[in-house]
Amino acid sequence: MKNFRIAIGSDHGGFSLKESLKTALTSESVSFTDFGTHSEASVDYPPFAKEVALAVLSGKADRGILICGTGLGVCYTANRFKGIRAALTPTKEYARLAAAHNNANVLCLGGRFQTPAEASEIVKTWLETEYEGGRHDRRIAMMDE
Repeated sequence: MKNFRIAIGSDHGGFSLKESLKTALTSESVSFTDFGTHSEASVDYPPFAKEVALAVLSGKADRGILICGTGLGVCYTANRFKGIRAALTPTKEYARLAAAHNNANVLCLGGRFQTPAEASEIVKTWLETEYEGGRHDRRIAMMDE
């Protein structure tokens, strides 16, 4: 797996899955910064998604991982930041295509819908997939206009 610096964050609905992913990232020697939350106490997801998005945009992280109950809320929030291409990835194939075709720089997961093993495989696929460029560059440029 490439040597990415990952920004990771979640709300309470994604806390447990985030903790298991941190263990998986550590076992693969992937460095990460945890932007919270740090418990299962109820919190709102936008501040965590914002911090991860800003870390990616500033270059403090190469990519981000966001988790809430469904993955939807964090995905909506992250995509409000120009230059963020956040993808909700319920399967490894979604993750592969998000990386290969859309150069997704933030991966979003649903803490209530994916097991730790599934999420770990999704993250691994996303991190190992190369962006194809070519015709996809034009489409990404259109998104950024």
